[in-house]
Amino acid sequence: MKFGLAFASSAGTESDTALEICQIAEKVGFESVWGGEHVIFPSSIESKYPYTSDGKVPATKDTMIHDPLIWLAYVAAIAPTLRLGTCILILPQRNPLVLAKEISSLDYLSGGRVELGIGVGWLKEEFEALGVPWERRGARTDEYVQALRALWGGTDVEFHGEFVDFEPVTCTPRPVQEHVPILVGGDTPVAVRRAAKLADGYYPGTGDFDELQNLIQQVRQSAESFDRDPSEIEIHAHYAALPGEDHSEGVERLQDAGVGRVMVPAFFFAGPGGFERLEQFGQEVIGTRSG
Repeated sequence: MKFGLAFASSAGTESDTALEICQIAEKVGFESVWGGEHVIFPSSIESKYPYTSDGKVPATKDTMIHDPLIWLAYVAAIAPTLRLGTCILILPQRNPLVLAKEISSLDYLSGGRVELGIGVGWLKEEFEALGVPWERRGARTDEYVQALRALWGGTDVEFHGEFVDFEPVTCTPRPVQEHVPILVGGDTPVAVRRAAKLADGYYPGTGDFDELQNLIQQVRQSAESFDRDPSEIEIHAHYAALPGEDHSEGVERLQDAGVGRVMVPAFFFAGPGGFERLEQFGQEVIGTRSG
């Protein structure tokens, strides 16, 4: 089982803490660090956040959210074994040609360590501020994935779709990885289907274990409907211990459910004593497991 430090960019917000949290994570056995994304935070939000019961996002306009790719590039050299992922990059807000260049450059310079976690976005006001159409963002996302893979796959590539249209071009440097892993985040039936059809990994946002089990079953069944081996889709899940449950028991429960990478929120390790708690988690949980 693998352990990723999720939303690390929101915990390591300063230049020194960003480096230190990654160094410690690498030392205690995490194999990846992940950065989240919002370009802006609207002063007034009517959109409902899909991962809390009250629909309110657990952040304020003062919450520091770095661009995930810049943050990952900043920390890449200080922790040379950690994989570098986005959780989650809002794909329809990006220009796919520019993003292809950014991802391939990061993968090339890091020695092939990038994983691209994507979602369609939930914050309509952010799309409006960016001038990006809210409608059909799912279809735009699907096409952008195809365009990215085409650009990474060869030279003199052309693409003609509804949202992306270009004559033969070449994007260099090429990624070191022959296949940059893409994982899809989200809990909706459409997200499940997208992960089953297009992705290498699936990352539900739920913290409810029963709902997680149901989503895992759904993505596996959907993968089979696309004639894919469900084992090709690596399951990612947030770590959240049940009341009275120790860390090891929580991880064991996720592993039994079929989770391949446990995503441990870096918020657990924010504030005074946070780095000590991070080391303790590594010693007590990661250090007792292998694989």
